[in-house]
Amino acid sequence: QVQLVESGGGLVQAGGSLRLSCAASGRPFSTYDMSWFRQAPGLEREFVAAISWSGSSTYYADSVKGRFTISRDNAKNTVYLQMHSLNAEDTAVYYCAARWTTVRLRVTQGEYDYWGQGTQVTVSS
Repeated sequence: QVQLVESGGGLVQAGGSLRLSCAASGRPFSTYDMSWFRQAPGLEREFVAAISWSGSSTYYADSVKGRFTISRDNAKNTVYLQMHSLNAEDTAVYYCAARWTTVRLRVTQGEYDYWGQGTQVTVSS
């Protein structure tokens, strides 16, 4: 079992930045690939970014590429999502997710085994 707790959400003006954190506990953090997903009101949950267990591989949704950066610190059992140039379309509840590491990073929510409770990000225009 892996427990995930997100933090760092809040209200930010368009063009601003936020950094989300996801703290993990339970099984060794370095054995899991990690991802961020988000869900806006009335929409389905969508993939945002993923990072491999070592941090050597990352993958981003086109909508956030160049603006968001996913990273991890295995010594702190934490994954981060640094978000820049935020706009109203980024408003959503952001979730971190974990799955046992595989060769290829996964981008669909059904492929992840563990989820946090989510943190709200609201971008005002």
